[in-house]
Amino acid sequence: MSAHCQLTGAKPGFGNKISHSHRRTSRRFDPNIQSKRYWLASEGRHVRLTLSAKAIKTVDNIGVEAAVARIRGRGGKV
Repeated sequence: MSAHCQLTGAKPGFGNKISHSHRRTSRRFDPNIQSKRYWLASEGRHVRLTLSAKAIKTVDNIGVEAAVARIRGRGGKV
């Protein structure tokens, strides 16, 4: 599963781990990506979305129809 959110577009950030001796090595900050299945009533089918935890809360707020419309507006495939 790729580490990016279909709704918000959240993707990994990059930075450095800094040890006690202050040596730096690169690291990656991944978003909390979950795969969630929703019923899309307008199309009469289920859709599986790859969302961050924040985006799951957004879908609960705005509804799955509006969320799918936003994803398609960004050029995403559902």
